[in-house]
Amino acid sequence: MKRLSVEEFKEADKLPLVVVLDDVRSMYNVGSIFRTGDAFRIEAVYLCGISATPPSTEIHKTALGAEDSVEWRYFDTALEAVEQLHHDGYEVYSVEQVEHSTKLHRFHAQPGQRYAVIMGNEVKGVHQEVVDASDGCLEIPQFGTKHSMNVSVTAGIIIHHFAEDLIAL
Repeated sequence: MKRLSVEEFKEADKLPLVVVLDDVRSMYNVGSIFRTGDAFRIEAVYLCGISATPPSTEIHKTALGAEDSVEWRYFDTALEAVEQLHHDGYEVYSVEQVEHSTKLHRFHAQPGQRYAVIMGNEVKGVHQEVVDASDGCLEIPQFGTKHSMNVSVTAGIIIHHFAEDLIAL
């Protein structure tokens, strides 16, 4: 299947995307996001607040080793991560249902730009001060009876959208 080794992965070009987890409580969700991040070769996962960090048996159960290939950093708060990302030249978007959000299908990432997306807590979403500090908000249109999706599913949809815009799939 021509899969990269962890060492080759670390040296390979990356999708210019960082996924920030703002108080994501489930270690299984964290692991799943690492695994999706590995699949699309994202730059990093930033773990914030109560989000668990590797090493962890629960993270490993869904990450299947992706926690070793995808770079990660821990911040006390997602707001600190946003400030660092802005300092490093990233455009930062919270994934949240808010007034004036941009529907995902209307957002197109631009080659040459670096991005970060913030995924929120499974119950409370992205903290308001983090939304306020973001460059904008992205929203996945939903047409059923529920008003939210699992955070790891949402991350997969968002990461795939950025990959479609920024690399030839």
